[in-house]
Amino acid sequence: MSDRYEVRLSGAGGQGLVLAGVILAEAAALYDGINAVQTQSYGPEARGGASKSEVIISDSDIDYPKATAIDLLLCLTQEACDKYTDDLKEKGIIIADSRMVKELPDGNYTIYSLPIIDTAKEKVGKTFVANIVALGVIAHLAEKVSFDSVLQAVLSRVPKGTEDLNKRALQLGYELIG
Repeated sequence: MSDRYEVRLSGAGGQGLVLAGVILAEAAALYDGINAVQTQSYGPEARGGASKSEVIISDSDIDYPKATAIDLLLCLTQEACDKYTDDLKEKGIIIADSRMVKELPDGNYTIYSLPIIDTAKEKVGKTFVANIVALGVIAHLAEKVSFDSVLQAVLSRVPKGTEDLNKRALQLGYELIG
């Protein structure tokens, strides 16, 4: 990897996207040994309003911590998709929840419409792990951080007693991509 790689995780406040961004950055920096920085933003509504977490990954120094040319965009709500797609690079990747995001932007993007929230609810039994399911998808598609590093970072961050649940969510997300 010779360039900066920018990931934006977007959805609604309360979906765990800040935690997902922290986990992705830790996987890159602590476990894979590459530079990473994470930032977040959410509206005054916090829970329920549009929110985003951004992760910059680079094998060189990161001189600006904000995302300006998104390589990979996760959208878990329609509002987030509408609000946060402007900075997506041509030929960037969009990962959208197939139930929540029905209108996707026009452009030269690779789009994956996947049942992220439904996978968390129906296959793991807990909607609140949708962020971890999404991390599994990101680990598969971004190929900038190893799956094992993401798994280690997940297991170091989730509450004790939920490790198996989160490990299953991560694996199911990874497997959503054929």
